[in-house]
Amino acid sequence: MYINLAIDAILENIKNASTYIKEEVVNEFVNILVESNRVFVIGAGRSGLVAKAFGMRLMHLGISAFIVGETITPAIHENDVIVAISGSGETNSIVSPVKIAKSRGAKVLSLTSYLDSTIAQLSDSVLWVHGRTKNDGENEEDHIKRQIEGNYSSLTPLGTAFELTSLIFLDGLISELMYTMGATEEDLKKRHTVLE
Repeated sequence: MYINLAIDAILENIKNASTYIKEEVVNEFVNILVESNRVFVIGAGRSGLVAKAFGMRLMHLGISAFIVGETITPAIHENDVIVAISGSGETNSIVSPVKIAKSRGAKVLSLTSYLDSTIAQLSDSVLWVHGRTKNDGENEEDHIKRQIEGNYSSLTPLGTAFELTSLIFLDGLISELMYTMGATEEDLKKRHTVLE
């Protein structure tokens, strides 16, 4: 069944993430996030949903976090940081706010599949996330030929591999932040919404 092949492909991509995530990059992310006054998180489409999940966990940690594009998001300043999530690193609705943040002296952290992208080049620290972004499928050769060769990349359509791997990395980063800040799950529960 295709569903089993797809799940295996997604899990394999996530499992391999631990082999290319560099400790120094994780440390840079943690230090910048802890030292910043406020954290602004941005992503488009499904990457935007990943950004919102990360922003919520930052809030649970007691970090002042905002999702770019929400009506209550304030101006960004030089002691702040923006976390940009973009597989291609070229999405206009992400590049523009990152440029604005950089011009205002804020730090930039990014997750992308392309280290030579605009967003990566603007970043103070960048995490390379292996993933098939939505642009990768535009010039695909014959589908059957790829299947025979064992290339099942189409089982993770568009940015699926990038988005899910980014979500897992950011959840792992929350655990790293909890350790660094001496926070417990009980501390996070105290900030969890009660209005549901």
